[in-house]
Amino acid sequence: MPQLAPTITIENARVVHAPQIHRLVSYWASRTPVLPKSLGQIYENLREFVVALDGDSVAGAAALHIDWADLAEIRSVVVEDGHLAQGIGKHLIERLVEEARVLGIERVFVLTDKPEWFARLGFEPIDKGDLPHKVWRDCVHCPIFTACTEVALARTV
Repeated sequence: MPQLAPTITIENARVVHAPQIHRLVSYWASRTPVLPKSLGQIYENLREFVVALDGDSVAGAAALHIDWADLAEIRSVVVEDGHLAQGIGKHLIERLVEEARVLGIERVFVLTDKPEWFARLGFEPIDKGDLPHKVWRDCVHCPIFTACTEVALARTV
């Protein structure tokens, strides 16, 4: 895994980071299949997020959402344009995988349009039908549900 720049740290998100996380999620949601989240949703789910900090600035963020006793979703993986290809996304994912392990969760999954990237991190393709909690809680409300091209992948923790 690439070494992070000395100025970058991975930490649990704090309230002060919520507006920056919202800005990043909104930016990527307008360009990719990242689902938009309101600032209120970010605050409500702030404990799910970890951030990559460059000083006081959020350079990246990702969330771990527990779906069931043995399954959690990694979602809202976003990295600032100026920090792409620096290993930040990989470090965020590894931090969340470790958090899932500590919580006793057996598998983590993602829905993504970048399956090759996640495959390099040990994720393997699975059928979306193996994720009924996700599909019936979230996916059915998504505007692109019937035309979704995202791929489901999972990794044993």
